[in-house]
Amino acid sequence: MRWSKTFIPTMKEIPSDAEIPSHQLMLRAGLIRQLMAGAYTYLPLGWRAVRKAEAIVRQEMDRAGAIELFMPALQPIDLFEKTGRKEAFGNVLINFMIQRGDRKVHLALGPTHEEVVTDLIGRHLNSYRQLPLCVYQIQTKFRNEERPRFGVLRTSEFLMKDAYSFGTSLEQLNAVYDQMYQAYCRIFARCGLTYLAVEAESGPIGGDASHEFMVPASNGEDRIAHCPQCHYAANLERAETGRRRHQ
Repeated sequence: MRWSKTFIPTMKEIPSDAEIPSHQLMLRAGLIRQLMAGAYTYLPLGWRAVRKAEAIVRQEMDRAGAIELFMPALQPIDLFEKTGRKEAFGNVLINFMIQRGDRKVHLALGPTHEEVVTDLIGRHLNSYRQLPLCVYQIQTKFRNEERPRFGVLRTSEFLMKDAYSFGTSLEQLNAVYDQMYQAYCRIFARCGLTYLAVEAESGPIGGDASHEFMVPASNGEDRIAHCPQCHYAANLERAETGRRRHQ
């Protein structure tokens, strides 16, 4: 497509509120534009880049045996009350009342989809023979970030790939976890990113084990402990001290 036939509004000057190089370059190159704090429009060139990243993610999820679906962003608040995560999320959970006829309905905009997917599978899984099962989606998430910043790195509305696995045993769940771990390694490698997989706290998301994939950057806010000899890596909330056997 010719430049004159598309919409790429570039900028000569760096906006004063753009703190980091990635935010500055995305604005100047005409990839994104800010609507308000924590919310951005992806312009045609930027959206094309997003779609390319999505294609890589889909290919690796499919290769790992996950099945794609699409769940609603609008969720009933009682699902979060049932799991106790309404309180766990606190102000991060965007929730509100709407009027439907003569009644009020309490809803939330999904920060994640654990509640929705477990409700779905619990209602419609017919036999243990259908397990193990792993499903994923690429869907918009909403979180009331107290301080949105760094362009699209910390926003209140963002696109996320989330996957959920179900099994009859811990062994099945661990096997799927390992498959997802390897899939993420392939995704980051195909995107040309230098990364570290670090042990992390699960937080309100929950779970017994958790890894975060970190890309070292001078403007990052997370800090990790990493030993290049034994390859131990963890974020500071999770990091443990003591002797470890070199592998």
